Amino acid sequence: MPAGVPLVIVTGLSGAGKSQALRALEDIGFYCVDNLPPDLLLKFAELCSQTRERVSRVALGIDIRGGDFFNSLFAALEDLEREGFDYEILFLEAQEDVLIRRFKETRRPHPLAMPGRLLDGIRLERERLQELRGRAQIVIDTSHKTPRELREEMARTFASPENRRLAVQLIPFGYKHGLPPDADLVIDVRFLPNPYYIDDLRSLTGNDPTVRDYLLKWQITRQFLRRLNALISFLLPHYEQEGKSQVNIAIGCTGGRHRSVVIANRLAELAARQGYPVYIDQRDMEKSEG
Repeated sequence: MPAGVPLVIVTGLSGAGKSQALRALEDIGFYCVDNLPPDLLLKFAELCSQTRERVSRVALGIDIRGGDFFNSLFAALEDLEREGFDYEILFLEAQEDVLIRRFKETRRPHPLAMPGRLLDGIRLERERLQELRGRAQIVIDTSHKTPRELREEMARTFASPENRRLAVQLIPFGYKHGLPPDADLVIDVRFLPNPYYIDDLRSLTGNDPTVRDYLLKWQITRQFLRRLNALISFLLPHYEQEGKSQVNIAIGCTGGRHRSVVIANRLAELAARQGYPVYIDQRDMEKSEG
């Protein structure tokens, strides 16, 4: 694209994973818009090129859900080319039996299927998209890919050099609210002194310096952090060498408000010093105390 704004058009068969692909692209820094009418494609590209300081990479989800709008896609692509905008087409597909299973599991209707004729809708969509598939620079069959494997492939294919490092997501949580289902590593910190039992600290959170200082004054906390830092410093480069694009580290206390937040913040500082992109998901901090 002019002004150095890369554009990826994410399309393909319904049920093949376009929404997951868009979320993965968003995670690595793309500005993502789903189901954009093709008639707006050129205007949107022009707008992004004018705001390149804020929007450096763009991914657009365009598929058969657009109905009659979708029929204007090829004309819209010609408009992009005529105005000098570069783009890539990512086409996602899957085998018929896999698509049938996915639609039955989600109980979502296929956009082209009449009631009770799911297979007919899948085959009609594949036929209509055949020309678009032929124009795609990247075609991915998701039949045997898990959502995580698809995210990893998106990262390998589209991540810019500065985003190719392992991303570290820290999830302070409360056991009373349940384990984070996507955690790769779970650290239980309920053995640490609990600020909840200090009247002046109960209403605060682990982001408050007073709570942090209270927890870090205990020798057991400092000793635990030294050992935890050594473990995480050992693990992260090995996760990265194994090809993981992201590791989710969950830190749990009773309510997810005090101890887990303090420890997550300290781990975030450690990972950032080592050059890893770090994200903190404060899942339970405002839910309850404890």
